[in-house]
Amino acid sequence: MRPRAREVNVSDVCWVHEDPHLLVLEKPAGLLAVPGKGPDKQDCLSTRAQTRWSDALVVHRLDMATSGLVVMARGIEAQRNLSLAFEERRVHKRYTAVVTGELVNPQPDNGWNTIDLPLMADWPNRPRQKVDHEHGKPSTSRWRIAPGNTAPGTTRLELEPVTGRTHQLRVHLQALGHPMVGDALYAAPDAVSMAPRLLLHAHCLSLPHPFHGQTMEFHSPCPF
Repeated sequence: MRPRAREVNVSDVCWVHEDPHLLVLEKPAGLLAVPGKGPDKQDCLSTRAQTRWSDALVVHRLDMATSGLVVMARGIEAQRNLSLAFEERRVHKRYTAVVTGELVNPQPDNGWNTIDLPLMADWPNRPRQKVDHEHGKPSTSRWRIAPGNTAPGTTRLELEPVTGRTHQLRVHLQALGHPMVGDALYAAPDAVSMAPRLLLHAHCLSLPHPFHGQTMEFHSPCPF
């Protein structure tokens, strides 16, 4: 099922789907998905959503610097069902990113490439994460070339996280030698200065509806 996307600004929250069990929202870059520590970090997507939908509950999150689609449950039962779908990997997400360097896809017909690199927190440099083959958790991402123009010396990619580790896509692309443009945590200063934000956007979200179980798919146009 492909519901028709709608976009209505309510308390600065843009939404693409609303029903009694499920919300799909658009998070802008620079806004927290959930409250952080301290009174200056309470403004976030979930708090804004709850001013309009008092039963909205967090299911997952995006990095503050990342834009795109976020799902919220309406009520405890919907939250439980959606959380289980995430745990069982029945939720599928795809992202658009622009990375430094010019990648060539070695797969025929622009097929998917797999990155399998274990990740863990870089504790002395939090919130950074790092590849650690001894202590890291298994982490898998996929990439292929995405359509669209980019600046010379960069490549537009479509990315698919198989696992859901913190900063996974950002660290995996950095580990390949192609950090994302505008990434203040993982890119060199010259790559950070190439864009006013991290060029990473969650553009596609597919999941089973928490009530009737039918697969629903949502899309968000990439803003860069």
